[in-house]
Amino acid sequence: MGPKTKQDPESVVREIKRNTRRKFNSEEKIRIVLEGLRGEDSIASICRKEGIATGVYYKWSKAFLEAGKRKLNGDTIREADSSEVSVTSAQLQRVCGSRLFEVSIIDQHFKSVSPQSHFCIFPGRHCSRSRSI
Repeated sequence: MGPKTKQDPESVVREIKRNTRRKFNSEEKIRIVLEGLRGEDSIASICRKEGIATGVYYKWSKAFLEAGKRKLNGDTIREADSSEVSVTSAQLQRVCGSRLFEVSIIDQHFKSVSPQSHFCIFPGRHCSRSRSI
């Protein structure tokens, strides 16, 4: 071990506080914010009891109320989980595959009826000799 460096007491206390800082999960944050919204105790006393700064409480309260407003307005975007994405992807592949198959059958039919005719679902874009339906 190397020689110990002498630190001033304030930096030692700051380091201890930083390493022992409590992390609140979302349920605890909601409970604290709701307790403050009830108004039975002052915000300062709730914050002292929970060991948080009043600024932290107001930040949580603002985020809580804004999230509720967004939810009530229907502005929320739900993130899909991987199983939903894979199911949707498989459905899209099935639908696109069946549509491409149908288009190829129609194209073959038009070619067999008249070899000069050509069917294209994107007329004028991909084929020089295309015609629309």
